[in-house]
Amino acid sequence: MTADSRVFEIERVGAQGDGVALVDGDSVFIPFTLQGERVTAVVDGGRGRLVDVVTPSADRILPVCRHFGVCGGCALQHMEGRAYRDWKTEQVRAAFAARGLDAEVGELIVPEGGRRRVVLTARRDPDGLHLGFHAAQSHALVDIIECPVMAPPMLAFLRRGRALLERLVSRRGEARVTLTMSVAGLDVMIAGIEKSLSPQLRAAIAEDAAVAGVARVSIDGEPVFEALAPFLVFGDVDVPLPPGVFIQAMAEAEVQMARLVVEGVGKAKRVADLFAGIGAFTFPLAKRARVLAVDSNREAIAALSLAVRQAKGVKPITPLVRDLFREPLSPLELNAYDAVVFDPPRAGAEAQVRALARSKVATVVAVSCHPATLARDARLLVDGGYKMGAVTPIDQFRYSPHVEAVSMFRR
Repeated sequence: MTADSRVFEIERVGAQGDGVALVDGDSVFIPFTLQGERVTAVVDGGRGRLVDVVTPSADRILPVCRHFGVCGGCALQHMEGRAYRDWKTEQVRAAFAARGLDAEVGELIVPEGGRRRVVLTARRDPDGLHLGFHAAQSHALVDIIECPVMAPPMLAFLRRGRALLERLVSRRGEARVTLTMSVAGLDVMIAGIEKSLSPQLRAAIAEDAAVAGVARVSIDGEPVFEALAPFLVFGDVDVPLPPGVFIQAMAEAEVQMARLVVEGVGKAKRVADLFAGIGAFTFPLAKRARVLAVDSNREAIAALSLAVRQAKGVKPITPLVRDLFREPLSPLELNAYDAVVFDPPRAGAEAQVRALARSKVATVVAVSCHPATLARDARLLVDGGYKMGAVTPIDQFRYSPHVEAVSMFRR
């Protein structure tokens, strides 16, 4: 124990994955600790830095990555699998309980495979280019050598794509890397570049991209190299991928969510897919039902529209650009549909859900990456006359405190 450290008893693991100790009735958050442990830590402003685990929990295991504890991406690699799954499930249950809802939370689905999209930070120092993720609670950059949550082609980019970023990054930049269905592999969007793109530099980018297995390179959203137009497949339909557009983090998680969504709407003949993006749920739904696909992102809806024109074996799909935060579908508009699916950003869909609660829609399926806002929206639906069914948590963000969830509601 160092001179400025003290001993703490960890009461529980909090919602952000940190151990929580109580000191004079106040909570002290100590990362990388588990319930029941005695630890020494240095505390500053209610947050501790772990020094030593004096009495480890039976649920403590060795982390699977050498960067754990320094890289800010993972918080829970030290927790044994069963305890980890129970903890994530409990976070969903607790979010609903905080809104007075007794949720029937199912077993956590743990998808196979790794993440297909990541945001890497690149920084050039006198000793060369550093590429990786930010440290926890810091702007410091951690050079990443390995990453257990990334799909193998994404991990390979850390090595093979370094030359591309070394050529472009003068001081600091950002690379959004997405694994697509293209034969060439990756879609890379780079921001923060200060260099002008001469013909010679464009040619060099093409050479570097070919070596790195990159299908397309975009700078600040504008493609500067494209060997093969990147696309994804939703419900057997090829959908072009605009640079930087949102997609789910894991392909298998998306498959599981789409399965739950399709099962949830059942035999509905007309479905509104709200916050539809480029159609991850739209096209699976359209195998059975006519679908209205709504999103505020014009590029996403344009890509979805192009895919609709080329799709075969699906019911009619109507794409619509509309900001559902500012202009939610009204109860009258919603009443034209047998079922509504919504998958909003972390902020949830309060304005749209308030309209839903006043509608006559028979079935609602909610998808969310933030249980707290999902529970808030669920409370509005229940107060509006819906009965909440099963809630299924999905571990799309492995080793992090975040968890996806799909919830069903019936009139």
